[in-house]
Amino acid sequence: MNKITILIILVFAIPVLLFSQNKKSGDDALGIFKYDDFEKPEACGSSCHTDFFQQWQQMMMSQCYTHHWDDIEYFKLAVPHAEKDSKVAGVKASCNGCHSPIAFMAGDVPPPKPYLNSRANESVSCDVCHTISGFTGDIPYNYNYISNPGKTKFGNRIGVPSPYHQIQKNELLSKGDFCGVCHNEMSPYNQWVKSTQIEWKEGPYYKEGVQCQTCHMPPAPGKNAIMGDMYGDVHQHLFHGAHDPGKLKGTVELRVQPDVREVEPGDVIKFTVYLFNAKTGHKFPTGSVEERMLWLHTEAIDSKGKIYHLRVDRKGFKGEEFTIASDTLAYQDMGVPLGINGFKGVPRDGIPVGDRIFRMPYFDPLGRMTIMQWNTASLGVDYRIGPRETKVETYTWQIPDDMEPGMIKVKVVLNYQKLPTPLTSFLEVPMEEAEIIEINFHETVFFVVD
Repeated sequence: MNKITILIILVFAIPVLLFSQNKKSGDDALGIFKYDDFEKPEACGSSCHTDFFQQWQQMMMSQCYTHHWDDIEYFKLAVPHAEKDSKVAGVKASCNGCHSPIAFMAGDVPPPKPYLNSRANESVSCDVCHTISGFTGDIPYNYNYISNPGKTKFGNRIGVPSPYHQIQKNELLSKGDFCGVCHNEMSPYNQWVKSTQIEWKEGPYYKEGVQCQTCHMPPAPGKNAIMGDMYGDVHQHLFHGAHDPGKLKGTVELRVQPDVREVEPGDVIKFTVYLFNAKTGHKFPTGSVEERMLWLHTEAIDSKGKIYHLRVDRKGFKGEEFTIASDTLAYQDMGVPLGINGFKGVPRDGIPVGDRIFRMPYFDPLGRMTIMQWNTASLGVDYRIGPRETKVETYTWQIPDDMEPGMIKVKVVLNYQKLPTPLTSFLEVPMEEAEIIEINFHETVFFVVD
């Protein structure tokens, strides 16, 4: 074979090899690039995209590798578990397919811890999203994005000039499927442990053309870059969600009513509570459902100020015990990564016993409730609140014989936590992760008469 023939083969082969490499996604993309193949976010924010950069810095996209709970969950639980259990060995690398994609694609496993301030700390940076050209397969999940780092950046407009890089329009960036590559996740046991995009696609908003970006990247008048033209619909890079109290509050509307307005001591009264998911395009809570807490707490306050905690009526469906707050122990599988033999677990809920919880429990291979989503072998009853769904809860209460006449106020409160308090304390997570956010409340009154 002469030199000219070899040269012709190489000229045609190199683009094919590069295209093949760039088509890799999911686990196949581990180690296919270098850190230097990706722009640092400061390069985007210091010159042209100042507003987007400032927005990004404030949100979880910029912190999903360095955030205190993600740091603890990965290095204290996921990495040591992966080293002890071959079934979940892949999570040592795969967690960062979404939490620090450039570290994953650079083959940095595990990356340096956040306090060492490596480039893994960039988490999901500008160049991660704006160099994704598509995803492989029919369903976006488990970081199956196709990455093409380089001078071409993908956006949702055409004809936009840039002095630094080329711009190519990619409709995917405006679609919910784009979000699904990380907001859908299947465990090593083939269980959907994150299904936010799937929930949206099965719900009413998808059918109406409302995309994830409509709510989490709302359009507003502005510029895409400081030297660019003004538009009326520039999608802001807010990404506000489960970590934003302002986004959470008011998500669910509440109303409570008694079946009668006057009772005597010893009588039985019934309250009905309606909970309407008015805001989310997916189920609530969503995402890391294994650790989210959403519960309904109900109290009655008599004319003397005495408080009575009311327990929700049971409905009798299979698995309901996981939707009623209790002080039972759970999360025993944490003993494996923590090296605690015979670990008995920690209190499951950490909220008043008898309150209604809107959750879907995750179970480990031994059937115990787990917060380690990668160790999820089965799922329990899904008692979350779907988009535009109304849940109805009831309380039946016998008025104490010694209750004095007067007005009784009944208050129902829907509370939310990102992580149950017992887990926060046990794993030494900063208590802000267990902050109780009041989603909504409602009050009604009735009267005790002689």
